[in-house]
Amino acid sequence: MDTLIEKAKKIRLAAFDVDGVLTAGGMAYGQGGIESKHFHAHDGQGMKYLQQTGVEIAIITACRSPIIKRRMEDLGILHVYQEQSDKRVAYEDLKRKLQLTDEQIAYTGDDLPDLPILSQAGLAITVANAPKIMQEYVHWTTKNKGGKGAVREICDFIMQAQNTYQNIIDSYLVR
Repeated sequence: MDTLIEKAKKIRLAAFDVDGVLTAGGMAYGQGGIESKHFHAHDGQGMKYLQQTGVEIAIITACRSPIIKRRMEDLGILHVYQEQSDKRVAYEDLKRKLQLTDEQIAYTGDDLPDLPILSQAGLAITVANAPKIMQEYVHWTTKNKGGKGAVREICDFIMQAQNTYQNIIDSYLVR
């Protein structure tokens, strides 16, 4: 069986759920029914860095929110699938469009609706605050919680495994 590092070396697409992964899972509604979601800046930056290394990013979520659309546009993420009650449809579409195999895909989910994809993905990940049962179905559980840097942890890990992280760091160093 491949180690986590060996699995991460093969990744060409990192796909993420939103609520509970990119956010802490909380939702707020104002008087006008406006939904509020809180994203961690480090997670967004990690996704941008990972994209710079050539790894595609995708979002697969059961909910529909203009806030998600706006955040992903801000990050330059092109593959955004909302209202996915069966997330396998989006997953298979991504595989076909990007011509990938399961072993080239990392997927991060935090609850039972994510299990169908987690059981297929080459690198199945859940976050520290996911229900404990999720740990039985993944290759790795992050140290950070969803919405609190878990996605950055994942992106950094993939870049480190693929030996691309130092290039990102070097791009910020003054020479």
